[in-house]
Amino acid sequence: MQETRYLKDNIENIQRLLTIPALRNFETSNLSRLLRLSKIREYEKGEKIIQEGDNDPWLYFLLDGSVRIEKGGIEIGSFTERGEIFGEMRVIDSRSRSATAVALSRVVCLAVNTSATDRMEGQDGRDEQLDFLLLLYRIFAEFLSIRLRLTSDELIKAQKILKTLK
Repeated sequence: MQETRYLKDNIENIQRLLTIPALRNFETSNLSRLLRLSKIREYEKGEKIIQEGDNDPWLYFLLDGSVRIEKGGIEIGSFTERGEIFGEMRVIDSRSRSATAVALSRVVCLAVNTSATDRMEGQDGRDEQLDFLLLLYRIFAEFLSIRLRLTSDELIKAQKILKTLK
């Protein structure tokens, strides 16, 4: 893995973040906070991005490439679209990583250190920080809703197949 230093909250970096679909609703001040928590990470094909069972604080936005998600060595999904989020469950429930994320190709991610709250301090005070966190959790909720619907569809398909096999 290669990574940059923490990103700077300059206009060029903010404009780049606005190209990520999940971040288009962020205000400039919130994008500045996000940048101060973020690094760009690059992974080679086959490299593990997240290891099941780990307790690292990183959240990832896919910028380029493809990522396979596996649990217990079994593939359970993949991400190929720019802006897709992974690693959010650890951030939400503070439990160990529930799955492994592996680079299927060269992968570039915006990696957000969710434990670096000292870097999030801003001039606008606690209310602005809470607004930022609420927006981040709304993005999580939208992505989780989409994934839950897809999982429900897959469960129905599997149940139909089981029923025809009986």
